[in-house]
Formats: sequence, C-alpha cells, structure tokens
Amino acid sequence: MSTNFKTAMATANGEWLTQARHLLVDLDGTLVRQQEAIDGAAELLAHFHDRYAIVSNNSTHMAQGLAQRLRRLGLRVPPGRIVLAGELAVRQLAQQHPGARVLLIGSIALQRFARAEGCDLVQANADFVLLALDMHFSHARLAAAANELLRGARLMVTNADATHPGPQGRVVPETGSLLAAVVAASGVQPWRVIGKPAPLLFEEGLRRLGAEPASTVVVGDNPLTDAEGAARLGIACLLVGQAPGAVAPTVAGLFRSSAPATEESAQYRLSDSTSKVWRNVRTEVS
Repeated sequence: MSTNFKTAMATANGEWLTQARHLLVDLDGTLVRQQEAIDGAAELLAHFHDRYAIVSNNSTHMAQGLAQRLRRLGLRVPPGRIVLAGELAVRQLAQQHPGARVLLIGSIALQRFARAEGCDLVQANADFVLLALDMHFSHARLAAAANELLRGARLMVTNADATHPGPQGRVVPETGSLLAAVVAASGVQPWRVIGKPAPLLFEEGLRRLGAEPASTVVVGDNPLTDAEGAARLGIACLLVGQAPGAVAPTVAGLFRSSAPATEESAQYRLSDSTSKVWRNVRTEVS
C-alpha cells in the first residue's frame, strides 16, 4: 500500500472500503461502549464479512464469551476472529514458560482460562505476576503483587491503557490504572506488555486472516494504541471518535464523506505514571 493511498484514506472516508482487503478493528470505543453497539458497527463488520478480525486490549473476557456478548448487541462475530490481550498473555506464559508459578490478578474468567492452558496459579512464591483488568482489585491484591515483585517475580501486563470509553462520555478505569498503583508500590517496571501498541495482537490478527500489512487497514479510536501500533507495522490506520486525526465521529461515518474531527477526547488516556511505562518497558514478541 503506497504512502499516497494511506494519506488518501485518512482524508476520504469512502474509497478505502473498496481498496482495503482486510480489516483489523478495535473493540471498546470503536464497535461498542460497555453494553451498547456504536452506530455503524454492524454495517462495518457485515461489509467486510470474513475479512476482518477484532484486536482488543480487553483482558476480562475470553473470545467465546465475548462473542456471545457481542451477539446480544447485534454483532455476530465468530470467536476465532477475536484477538484479546488477556488470552494472548496467558498463552505466552503457558507456552514460553511451562511450569512457571503465576500470581494472576484478573477476572475469574481469565483465571479459569489460565488453568485450562496449564498455568500454575499461586498466591505466593511466584515466578511471574500477570496483571490484567481486575474489577475487584483491592489493597490486599496490590500488596500481594508488590511484595512478589520485590521478592523477584517478573511483571507481565496485558495492557497499559489507563481508561477506555464508557456510555454518556464517562470513562472506565483500565489495567493501566492498576499498573500505576503496582509500579508506585513496588518500584518495578513491567518486564513485558502484551497489548497494543505492542505488535503481538496485530500480528496475530494478520495471521488468522492470512493478511499482509500492505493490504490491511486498522480502524480504532485511540491514537496511543491503535494508530501507534499500526504505524509500527506499517499498516494504514483510520481513527474514529473525537481524538486528533479522527476522520469521523463513529464508524458509521466511514461510509460517507464527513469532515475530520478536531477536538481531543479525554476518554482515552495514559496517566503520567503509566506513560513512563512506555518509556521504560521492553516489549517482547515471540
């Protein structure tokens, strides 16, 4: 895909639909906001049919359960076309460090998945602390993670997003908010961050589609993760929402000509302490 074509797609919202062969699309803030589908989401997925994959920093759901949730919102997505940071993080640990002792801070669903993948989940003397979005994060869990890291465990994080967009302009605290607390308490930086903008999710999406970066477009709403991650792999990116550079307020606007959005959104952000992670962390990909 030429540079001129990438530039054209960023300014004209219609032509890219016919020229892009494959699509990697973000979830939260792009297709859904909590328990509602965003305008145009169903039409976008229907247009690309079997030529898209969802790549998301979501670390609370598994692909099978998320597919069922999306179906209730009117989005029919096969589980095999959903690439999630939580699942990939668990698979990385299970495959690359078999037998390792893991303190996993995350949802019950992610813990169940980790056990099924062969991870040895422990509460003490861990080799790794795996931090995901934990809706029941507490002072006790923060203390457990910090002390395991100070004892020598390595910190693996599903993603470093501080928030993701919720309904009515609200924000939903994300894994990066928990990460900021863990780093503050322990002084230990992550050994590995799996989610966007690191390349692993994008690469897995391309692999599942049998796609090439040059013929693929990323559609997302977050310049820090979607646009930055796409740029690292040389993939064209279209942003929607209110972030700088967005070409339309929602994915519905990708089907028609509209003026680019110029107002900066406060819905996605990295906290100051979490931003430092990206200046220090070594992101590794198998």
